[in-house]
Parts: sequence; structure tokens; C-alpha cells
Amino acid sequence: MSEASKGVVAAGHPLTAEAGAEVLRSGGNAVDAALAAMLTSFVAESLLTGLGAGGHMLVAGAGVEPTVLDFFVEAPAAREAGGEHAELESVDVSFGDAVQTFYMGPASCGVYGVPAGVCEAAARWGTVPLADLVAPAAKLAAEGVQINSGQAYVAKILTGLLTSTPECAALWAPQGRILQEGDTLQNPELADALLRLALDGAQPFYTGDIAAAVCEWLQARGSTLSAENLADYRAVEREPARMSYRDREILTNPPPAAGGTLLAYALALLDREPAPPTTAGIVQAMRAAQSERTAEFMDGLDREGFLDGFLAARLGSTTHISAIDADGLACSVTCTNGEGSGVVVPGTGIHLNNVMGEQDLNPHGFHLHPVGRRMPSMMSPSVAMRGGEVELVLGSAGSNRIRSALLQTIVGVVDRGMGVVEAVDAPRVHFEDGVVFIEPGIDADGLSPDVGIVRFAARNLFFGGVQAALSRHGRLSGAGDPRRGGVAVSL
Repeated sequence: MSEASKGVVAAGHPLTAEAGAEVLRSGGNAVDAALAAMLTSFVAESLLTGLGAGGHMLVAGAGVEPTVLDFFVEAPAAREAGGEHAELESVDVSFGDAVQTFYMGPASCGVYGVPAGVCEAAARWGTVPLADLVAPAAKLAAEGVQINSGQAYVAKILTGLLTSTPECAALWAPQGRILQEGDTLQNPELADALLRLALDGAQPFYTGDIAAAVCEWLQARGSTLSAENLADYRAVEREPARMSYRDREILTNPPPAAGGTLLAYALALLDREPAPPTTAGIVQAMRAAQSERTAEFMDGLDREGFLDGFLAARLGSTTHISAIDADGLACSVTCTNGEGSGVVVPGTGIHLNNVMGEQDLNPHGFHLHPVGRRMPSMMSPSVAMRGGEVELVLGSAGSNRIRSALLQTIVGVVDRGMGVVEAVDAPRVHFEDGVVFIEPGIDADGLSPDVGIVRFAARNLFFGGVQAALSRHGRLSGAGDPRRGGVAVSL
């Protein structure tokens, strides 16, 4: 950990974090830094995010009205009964001690939101021209980025997906084998797309030539995503979900995202009990939150006032960037491509998301969401406020493990008084479908006897990838999650 007074950027890759830090050094604010880091992550962490992805950004502090910018993936046009449609394709991915099935192909692609989100955030909070933020990322895409150990591991476990189409294999297996640590990934078409974003904004991606190329490619392969779906897309500003935890105010992602609601619920349950909570208590809170993911819950997320009613009735491949600047402005942004669909649109360099095939976001069946509805993301960019000022900025990758990773990081900082590195590094548990997954160093004594236990041999990216920044006693510090090769750069 390094401490600082001028700012911190925590991210999932050294190049991502350094891109954000360089913007802070040059006088940009936390949002500028987060955007620069995001754009670089599309190249350095392209298995997890990109222009074909979606995300959420939370901005708070420094007198700014706390706001969540929702640019997550929307459901495309509905599948017509008896129509000719592509079906989801599946691939099993092993995390070593656990196996998860991912669904991909043209049928898995939803309406992307990243181009709209980048441009809206830059216009609303940015102080640095978008072209200046894009230029380093575009150069990196054109010249190539060296694959590090973290990205090599992700590529290895996603081999089936990355070789599922000739276009994707041309990027990730150009010599007939998956790129390995030390190899170079080049995507000059992505460089061109990034430069178009800087020059023309989001328009080409939603109503222009890039949108037309995406729709033509997908529809020829049985996807229902239409030109109208793209043209109708907008980034949406939302008021953050707010709740008290101990003497802090937690701000997180509100409905129609699901993750923030379930995180708030778990924290509220823990807030009833003495601090610090036990492992059994944390697992019980996770279990209670998991049990609420019913069809009724998922259907209700779009309803106005859902969060307040939900809490009152019960209480009464993804990447993340966290940034904070010297003025106390905080930006927490999570983006995901799912695992990627394996669909790379020729001429664009864009690897489209597989969010419509994400089982965690479709627990009651695929292709059931109405056209235009935001998918119920697990992403939960969050901020903890203390005395009206930002104390902790955090978020995580990890699909359904996002909320458990964030829950335990908040508990570490707030209840156990940990520093940010200690809290992010601490071993984690995760409860899902009657099973408790445990990293080494967790005491399983006291867990309910009716749960199964899966013990991991080492820390693993299965348990998320928390990137966090902490403001404590006038000093700033940051932590990148070692599970996903995360780093923090402090100024």
C-alpha cells in the first residue's frame, strides 16, 4: 500500500490504474481519471470489458450531488414465437475448485451501453477533453498490449469461448493457440473505434455506421438485436440507494440493478448485531439475501419505490475502477462484458457482451425480460460516507460474488478497523445455492450444518476483484485485488 494526499486510482490492471493516475497528475478530477482508466481497460482488460459492454458509475463527494449513471445492458427485441432465432451456446469454465457454465453466441448479446456512458459522464462531470482521455488507450490498442499473468489465466479458462468464432480466435489465438503471458494482443480496429468515440461521440455506435455493422452481423446469425434497440438506448441518471451501517452512510447501486439492493439488505441485517460480525453471521446475511432472488423480486426491480418497500418489509467478467482526488470527489465505476459472447464484429474490433446469457442475471430463465428493460445487474459501485465526506470508494468484479466481496470489505474497514489493503486481501466466503465457498484462512466453525462447504486451495478470482480507495485521517490509500491482478496508484 502507498499513501497519498493528491489522489488514488485502484483498478484491475497496472496499465489501467496508471492511465487514471496520469490524468490526476495532469490536473484532472476523479471522474476524468476513472474514464481514462476505463478506456485503457478496454484494451488491457478486454476479456472483462469493452465498448460492447455495460456498466454503472457512482459519483459522490466534493459537494457534488451523489449520482449513479446507469449505462448497463438492455434486453434486445423479443423473440417471436415460431421465429428463426439463434440459441444460446454453452461452455464450462473451471476456476480450479469450482466449475461454472457460461452461455455465449449471438443470442447472448444485449444492447451495449458503454459508449453512451463514457460520453455522458465526460459531459456531466469531466474537465479533460475526451480526445485526450482516449488517445493513450487507442495507441495501446494499435501497438498492442503485453498479456500479464492475470489476463493469461482468464484467457486460459475462457479458451472455449475465445476460439468459438473465427473473428474472436483471430484476436486471441492468432497462431492457433491462446495467447499466453508475455504475448502481445493487438486490435487496431478497436483503436479506430476508440478514436471515433473521441471524434464523433456515441452517435456512430447507436445510429451510425458502427451500429449498422453490429446489427447486420448479429441479425445474419439469428440475433434479435435491432437498429431500433440501439437507437433508443440512453444512459440514465439515478439517485443512489442509501442506507445506514454503523455510523456510516452507504451509497450503492439502486434498482433496477439487483446487486446494490441485496448488498444493502445484507448490511442492514448485520447492522442489527454487535460488531464485528462472525463468519457465521456474514454467511447467514448472504443466505438471507440470496433467498430473496425470487421471480417476484426480479420482476419488481423496475417498480418505483421498490427498494424502500423491499427493505421495510424485511427490516422493520467484470472489472472495477475506484478513484478519489484531492478535493474528495469519488468515482466508482464497474463495467462488464459478462464473459464476452465470442462475437467480434468485423471492422469494429468490438467484442460484444453475453449478458443475455448470464445465468446470474437470468435466474428464472433466459429471454424473459421485456424489450428495453435494463438487465438486473449484480454490479454495485459503492461509497461509504462518514460525517458527510467520502471515506471508502469500492466496487468489484465477480458476477454473483460481487455483493459478498463488497460486504466483507466494508465489514473489514468499518467493523474491524482494517486498512484498505488488509480489508481487500482478507480471505472471503461466499454463499450460493446451499453451498458455502471458502478461501484459506476462514474459520468455518459455527456454520449451519445444513450447508455444503467447498474449500479453495488458494485465493481465487472466483471470489471477485475488489478495487478500493480509502480516505482516513487526511490520508488517501488504495488497494487492488490480488485475485484479479489489481493494483492501486497513489499520488
